[in-house]
Amino acid sequence: MKTLMYRHRTLCEHAVDPMEIAAGLEAHGVTDRTAARFRHRDVFSLAEELYARVPRADAPPPGAPAPAPVRRGRGVRAVLHLLPGALCAGTVAAVAASAHVPTPVSQTWSDAPSALMVQTAVATAGAGLVVLALRLCVRYGPLRARYRSGRAAGLWACWLAGYALCGDWLLRQVQTGGPDLPLARPQFVTGTALALTCAVGPAAWCAHWFAARARRGLADSRCLAVFASRVRPLLLTAVTMQLAALLALSAAADTAVGDGGAGPVAAVCALGSLLFLARLLARHGFPAAAAAGPAAAVALEAAALASVLAARLPGLAPLGKPVGTAVALLGPSAVPVVACAVPAAGLLLYALRALAGASAHTPDPVAAFAAAPAEADRP
Repeated sequence: MKTLMYRHRTLCEHAVDPMEIAAGLEAHGVTDRTAARFRHRDVFSLAEELYARVPRADAPPPGAPAPAPVRRGRGVRAVLHLLPGALCAGTVAAVAASAHVPTPVSQTWSDAPSALMVQTAVATAGAGLVVLALRLCVRYGPLRARYRSGRAAGLWACWLAGYALCGDWLLRQVQTGGPDLPLARPQFVTGTALALTCAVGPAAWCAHWFAARARRGLADSRCLAVFASRVRPLLLTAVTMQLAALLALSAAADTAVGDGGAGPVAAVCALGSLLFLARLLARHGFPAAAAAGPAAAVALEAAALASVLAARLPGLAPLGKPVGTAVALLGPSAVPVVACAVPAAGLLLYALRALAGASAHTPDPVAAFAAAPAEADRP
């Protein structure tokens, strides 16, 4: 036991509860079989003894008042996560206002520079500001990933966002033999952009709500099984709240902008849920799974477009029938709905298992485990 205490001394000194020690032991490969060698029934029982025997490094003296929690910067982060929606709404309003600017020049793309060029410039500048705001949101606050997931995850998110904005138009053009490049002008669904950017704020709040209550469950649970049974309802509640926020925002944006319908609303909900689950997994230390979900959605959307293009070739017409039938019955939004809903369901099932472990809710695993010795020669 003294050897085990020495190897994990840094972890035990900075732990705030036995569950954090149990999570650290699990991360280093200590199992219930290892705990049995120390005459303990499981890892949690072993962690309780380590927590009791190793003194805290920052324990206050007896009778000293507890320090007040640090709340600095919380209001700034809240405003930051509302910034993408505000910028997107301002961009939509500015583009709509610039369309009514009087000009004697023809409104065609080849003859511009008139109101059309002003709209393009305003939309481009606004889109750049929205992207910068979104980048800040995923680098700070509750949506920040614990580990770097690489550029691939960003590319998948960009594809999904681009398809959500103009994928329906592109699918219609492909089905009718287009698009006629380079003169084709994409038709963007501005209501979708407005709903998704406004949903960043509720997503950050739901992620913070889930993380705070899960960490609170670490201190209240008496074993890992009890903790897992408490975390799963919290996860389902957080996903449900985010889905409700997406539904309300997409319906409000569709009413305000008026360029969609039931299909785009369902597509926004499916895409928003997928991105929320992916970011939640990345936040709690599962970057591979967080990137796999959006990658699967990208593959499904790309396969739908490729099947329509392949159907133009002689003898390959049946390849386009599934997508053609779905579009004829449900509209072009059926493709992103299915492409995003299926991976989102898979991520939810994975999250119910992955986020039920105590190691997924450690406050700062790098700081807690960096100084811990290696477990290569553990008993």
